[in-house]
Amino acid sequence: MASSMMDSDYFKDMFGREAMRAVFSDDARLEAWLETEVALAVAQERLGVIPAGVAEQIKAAARLENFDLPAMKADFDRVGFPILPFVKQLAAACDPEVARWVHYGVTTQDILDTGMVLQARTGLALVEKDVKGILAALAKLADDHRATVMAGRTFQQLAAPVTFGYKAAVWLDEFLRHYERLQEAEERLLTGQCAGGVGTFATLGDKALDVQRLMMDLLKLKTPDITWHTARDSWSELLSLFAMMSATLAKIAGEVVILMRSEVGELSEPFEAGRGASTTLPQKRNPVACEPVIAIAHRIRELSASQMTAMIQEHERGGLGQMHLEWMLFPDAFVLLSGSLKHSLFILENLCVDAGRMRQNLDLDGGLIMSEAVMMGLAPKVGKGKAHHLVYAAAGRAIEQKITLREALLDDPAICEHLTAKEIEALLDPANYTGSAALMTDQVLEKYKKGQQ
Repeated sequence: MASSMMDSDYFKDMFGREAMRAVFSDDARLEAWLETEVALAVAQERLGVIPAGVAEQIKAAARLENFDLPAMKADFDRVGFPILPFVKQLAAACDPEVARWVHYGVTTQDILDTGMVLQARTGLALVEKDVKGILAALAKLADDHRATVMAGRTFQQLAAPVTFGYKAAVWLDEFLRHYERLQEAEERLLTGQCAGGVGTFATLGDKALDVQRLMMDLLKLKTPDITWHTARDSWSELLSLFAMMSATLAKIAGEVVILMRSEVGELSEPFEAGRGASTTLPQKRNPVACEPVIAIAHRIRELSASQMTAMIQEHERGGLGQMHLEWMLFPDAFVLLSGSLKHSLFILENLCVDAGRMRQNLDLDGGLIMSEAVMMGLAPKVGKGKAHHLVYAAAGRAIEQKITLREALLDDPAICEHLTAKEIEALLDPANYTGSAALMTDQVLEKYKKGQQ
């Protein structure tokens, strides 16, 4: 029985992608360690640290089918650290003379950290693919609805007109920044290390840095300028970015949920028969994709905070549980983000936008949403202060008398002295008061298009 729904075979697809789970599976983890050990041996052989021919034999032995996995697990349960039992199995798969050179001159954390970076590289390729999908979906929504007028809201109340394309472009611009941050974070994160017990690599003398450099070249990772056993800022940066990305997706999902409300009805999750059904209310179409996106954001934020805790390490190697903390945090963060991206991509690529309902909702308050537009149309004629006073009074009468703003304006001689009925009509048209929304939307779309070239 799974300890949580995230680990449950029944529920796990709600919280992550199977492809991302595979990246951080036991087999993938062991394969990354084997890849690291082989690169180490090849680098050492080429630089004359270990005898010729040894690396090829280590590479031939470095296959999971050569391992007694139950015995390795039993060793791990007894030892408490994973690499010693792993190295024991790798050595056992080699000729006794070759086994002498397995894991030569390095330490547990070298293999663990470099292996995790290799897994992260694979995971980040999946993340980047989904992020590009999110960007494309948002760009399409912004472009398709550049002129779709809807109510802009502040403090969840009608405020002034915007366009849905503008709203989508705000989301797009934010996610373009996340994509830029992701590329920058990858540059720092994809750095391995191989430096021995206290990070000085004294075990290999004057060949140490050359071994590390060649080893990282073989793994296609960056070589660090100095050992980062206790410098976990790059990992914290990535999890902080994951938290930010998931928060943006949760914001979008939250907006969809609010605008999906029965009394609003402007947006809706994609629908298919049975999706979002209630056990008691036959008419319900619940926002079932948005909910996990919002929940995941809260969880990843907690993981990011815990990774900050893992940054606080002592001396040259931590020993107060920080490494074990990261073993839990890193894979979970990748899996959870993959779930958030999966659901968000489904929502945004198939989002139902009801432009007609958006237009109807602009009239919910009898045109009061256009008060600012009327005030700004009147201001050049009488001054901003007086215009505000006149329109404020007209709006008050509309509310008290339960009439439209149009009726209240046309009934006010002080306003009609300066504005004709035709001018008032034009000022009350929401399509005439979206400001620079379309131009700003176009700017963001142009930025997106340039990034695709």
